[in-house]
Amino acid sequence: MITLNFYYTGKADNAQKFMQEMEASGIAERIRQVPGNLRYDYFQPVSDPETILLIDSWENQATIDAHHASPMMQELAQLREKYDLHMHVERYVSEDLGQDAQFIRK
Repeated sequence: MITLNFYYTGKADNAQKFMQEMEASGIAERIRQVPGNLRYDYFQPVSDPETILLIDSWENQATIDAHHASPMMQELAQLREKYDLHMHVERYVSEDLGQDAQFIRK
């Protein structure tokens, strides 16, 4: 699994408006339905009201590449421009927890 953390930052409440429009327009839900998408959830960092965090997880790079080639990416890019958002991205690749699994309470 590959997880991408997108930090969308804009002036005032622009990042919040972006997230709301992504949800209200159905773009976010359509992305959640793309084969290979495992998670697409927005969060508001308590310490930064001008930023929205998107946690976006995919089965593998091929599913990310297919998503990036889809028409939804153009819609998403237009909304980022509309709200004048800047991004910081972190990428994580999951691996077997090994011995650490014994410390996880389920």
